[in-house]
Amino acid sequence: MQETEHLIAEQIPKLRRYARALLGDPIRADDLVQEALVRGLSRSHLWQPGTDIRAWMFTILHNLHVNNQRQRRHREDYQELNDARPEMATPPTQEHTLQVRDLARGLQLLPDAQRQVVLLVGLEGMNYKQVAAVLDIPIGTVMSRLHRGREALRRLMSEGAASNGSEDASDRDSKVRTVP
Repeated sequence: MQETEHLIAEQIPKLRRYARALLGDPIRADDLVQEALVRGLSRSHLWQPGTDIRAWMFTILHNLHVNNQRQRRHREDYQELNDARPEMATPPTQEHTLQVRDLARGLQLLPDAQRQVVLLVGLEGMNYKQVAAVLDIPIGTVMSRLHRGREALRRLMSEGAASNGSEDASDRDSKVRTVP
């Protein structure tokens, strides 16, 4: 039995070379060779001493390859992944998530009057006249609060102050100018 295992082990470099040439992918080729070795070792009692073990192992590898190809063709959900198809990559979302988190924190740092106007215009999509009617303030005040609120948010986002949620009220007052 050990002699058969030794003879099979001697075929590994040749099997790998053939599998790599056959598949063109070293990872899949190594998987195929490993599968062939497992099959060959588990069925080594079927090999007849005196016959060509190289041909026997290559037959096992070839048959496994053909079976794998058939299975892949029959799987509807199978999609081969390779580096030549960059459209399959998913763009990272961490930065966007952090920006949204920082924006939410920045909004909380704004004075109520500015936050209300920014949310009604930016989030709800209301025009200045509608916001003025909702808050019962003049349109000029809406425009002023919106401008100051947006500028404060830009400053908070660029300085990174919005990402630090541990500010106390005195820090907030020094960073954001309040408007009556």
